[in-house]
Amino acid sequence: MKTESACGFSRQRGSKEAFAKLVEAYQAPVYNLAYRMLGNPTDAEDAVQETFLRAYKRFETYDASRKFSSWILSIASHYCVDRLRRRRGNWASWEELMSWRWVPDERPRPEERALQREQEDLVGHILDQLPPQYRLAIVLRYWYDYSYLEIAQITQSTQSAVKSRLHRARQMMAVKLAQAQAATPRKEPTERRISENALSRSF
Repeated sequence: MKTESACGFSRQRGSKEAFAKLVEAYQAPVYNLAYRMLGNPTDAEDAVQETFLRAYKRFETYDASRKFSSWILSIASHYCVDRLRRRRGNWASWEELMSWRWVPDERPRPEERALQREQEDLVGHILDQLPPQYRLAIVLRYWYDYSYLEIAQITQSTQSAVKSRLHRARQMMAVKLAQAQAATPRKEPTERRISENALSRSF
């Protein structure tokens, strides 16, 4: 992705062809973010369309000294957070999104694979319960590997606020994981190790 394309469009604000090139260059990261936030392809596709529509209308507000990717993801993030808030608790499942991220690297035996699947579901359920801003911070930090500064730019907040959200999000996840484990029968050592890895490896 190159910021030159964004600068090119700024010099040709009426050029639909130039903007189409921006859409082509950045639609994948926008879609990926929306998919991880909203949880299904249809909503993610709607988010992509709305994000670029808003970007087209607001392009005069773009600061060329800033990464274009941060600016466009900021628009997408705010849209997704608004959508999640309007759902009022009707969170989408992250089961398919999370499966590769929350398990140990070692190839599991059949019985361990079933236990890992349970933990994937549990961690996904916990993430579903996070407030939208906390969920966004987790996605940007641990899926996109953005720095605190970059997340602050995308979310239009401060680095201290980002660190606070991530800290609270991790605390909430740890508490909910402990509560869920306390409500289930006592696990054997292998089961406990898989359970602990499910959360610890995510951070």
